[in-house]
Parts: sequence; C-alpha cells; structure tokens
Amino acid sequence: MSQIISFSSDRQFALDLESLASNSGYNNRSRFIRDAVLFYSEIQQRGELMNMDGDVVIEGHLIVYYGYGGDHKLMVSRTESLEVASYYHSTRLGHSCNSCVDVVHVKGKASDVRRVYEQLQNTNNVDKVSFESAPMSQDDCC
Repeated sequence: MSQIISFSSDRQFALDLESLASNSGYNNRSRFIRDAVLFYSEIQQRGELMNMDGDVVIEGHLIVYYGYGGDHKLMVSRTESLEVASYYHSTRLGHSCNSCVDVVHVKGKASDVRRVYEQLQNTNNVDKVSFESAPMSQDDCC
C-alpha cells in the first residue's frame, strides 16, 4: 500500500528534482527518491565493501571481467566462511578477443568477501572486479 510522504526543500532543488530523476533513468520521482534514500542509508550504515566492518555479514554479487586464456576460468568456491549461491559465466557480446564476465552470488563476512575481491583483483588477465551488495533488509528475510 502506498503512503504519501512529504518533505520540504529549497525552490531550486524542487525545480531540479524532475530532471535529476529523469537524467538518472527514472520515470517516477517517488521511485528515484526512494532508491536514493535507500542507497544513502546503506552507505551510511554499512559503507563500501573496502571500508566495511569486517564482521558485518553481507550478500551480493562479485562481477569479474577478464580475458579468457585457454582453459582458464575463474572459480570462486564455497568455503566455511563464504557461501556461493550461484555462479554465472559468459563471453562478452560482440567481443572476438575472448573477453569474459563471471557473476558470483556470495554471502559472508565483509572481511571474507573483501579477501576474495582482492584475490580476484590480483589474478592474471582480470581487467575489472566490482561488488554489488544486495539491498539491506530490516529483518532476516529475502
């Protein structure tokens, strides 16, 4: 059920809000504001992966771009400290240079996810590693 929430702002912000939302790919100001609030709240509460308290349990996706070399395929495995829910491998579209992307759904302590992230960054042929955290939830639910 929707609920209307109002807030005050200066005149210029109110005038710019529509273009801020549309320039960010939103057709709806309310969704833009909701997502911005959730994103800012998460950054304030948990921080970015590299600055996060090591004991915080996080879930998200490691995204790894790399050059494919022979039988080389990156592998991130489940360990006692890191759960791996799924692993997706593909070759980048339109690239004949054998450029690959792996997306790995992981859950574990921030320190353990950070360790895997850093190992991937220091792996030969890896071009880019990023981590996209799952949205925070107030309860321990999906």
